[in-house]
Amino acid sequence: MAEPKVTTSNINCSGGNNLFKEAVCIDTKRIYDSCSAKDCLEDLQVYFVPEDQTIVDNCNSIKAKSAEILNVFLDVEPVPFNKGFYSVDITFFFCVKLQVYTASCTAPTVVKGLAIFTKKVILFGSEGNVRVYSSESVTPTEYSSNMPIATVSVVDPIVLSARVCPCHDHCPCHIEVPQDICSRFKGEFSGCRPEKCVYVTIGMFTIVQLERNVQMLIPAYDFCVPDKECVTTTDDPCEVFKAIKFPTSDFFPPREQDCHCKD
Repeated sequence: MAEPKVTTSNINCSGGNNLFKEAVCIDTKRIYDSCSAKDCLEDLQVYFVPEDQTIVDNCNSIKAKSAEILNVFLDVEPVPFNKGFYSVDITFFFCVKLQVYTASCTAPTVVKGLAIFTKKVILFGSEGNVRVYSSESVTPTEYSSNMPIATVSVVDPIVLSARVCPCHDHCPCHIEVPQDICSRFKGEFSGCRPEKCVYVTIGMFTIVQLERNVQMLIPAYDFCVPDKECVTTTDDPCEVFKAIKFPTSDFFPPREQDCHCKD
């Protein structure tokens, strides 16, 4: 759940008196449905601005370095004849960094390209037809609808492979890209006919959720009173430095048995 907005009081944070005192109503987000996905995105075409496309056209080979998610666009629509269910259209924009080798025994040129992937999931988001008005609105007519809110959580994607091949007639030479995405590159993705195309395979883990603003009744124990005093900082930088714990782990990398991870 998201951070609740309490209308009367909140739960005790200090761990003092844990006796139930009253029930309070809070305004918060409830997750009605969610799903996780482990996607292997095969052969996503990478698009380049004209300057970088010229480098790719003259390359002998390429090597993928990394991929970064620039932005995710979400669109929620009700599913016809299925009350309470909604389709979530998700568009991922990846910045793919590549090493381009134009000749043997030479240092590679690093270029950045754009890859796009779209998927759709259907989740239960319950029903609601109200309009919510608030005193925090900028204008008196501003309101928020009671459509469910879609959220996507994504870990850093992994580039699994990359390949370059000659372009054919069906290769697009122009794509429509939002301006905030274009601003992350060195120009527009148009104005050139590529001779070579780059395709990458990306591994990605995601969690998609549908949430709604709801009012919930929860038990309240006490007011959240801090149980420690604030520490006053000193103007002496050496005293501040002495209080910092020595970073032993940075000097001695963890062993395999110390790594709390699974294959």
